[in-house]
Amino acid sequence: MARILAIDYGKKRTGLAVSDELQIIAGGLATVETKELEKYLLDYLSRENVELIVVGLPKQMNNQPSENMARIEPFVNRMRKLVNVPIEYYDERFTSVLAHQTMLQSGMGKMARRNKELVDEISAVIILQSYMESRRMKGGSL
Repeated sequence: MARILAIDYGKKRTGLAVSDELQIIAGGLATVETKELEKYLLDYLSRENVELIVVGLPKQMNNQPSENMARIEPFVNRMRKLVNVPIEYYDERFTSVLAHQTMLQSGMGKMARRNKELVDEISAVIILQSYMESRRMKGGSL
């Protein structure tokens, strides 16, 4: 099987996560400056077998797209032209909150929890793990 790559797209930084080849466990890959993201992804995709890219879909509590969607859509449209890998959106609400809770529960110190790059990467892991779990619950094969 091939990996699934998840993207928590941000204005300045973007968190990335990737599944294992069996698509069971999500792990942090990197946090990349958003201006370097396309280059990083093209390089990564040239080396690794990725069958799907999952992009966090930023929604507000009222289910409307957040302002970050205006940056994400052009990025996704460019990537769809550059790579031959399907790209899906997945609801990312609460991932930053969950990332902070995960860091707290893991016993990380206060300074580590302030590391925004780590929060972005953990958010991408949460997006990917949630996506894979929802596919399994729906009976979709992974």
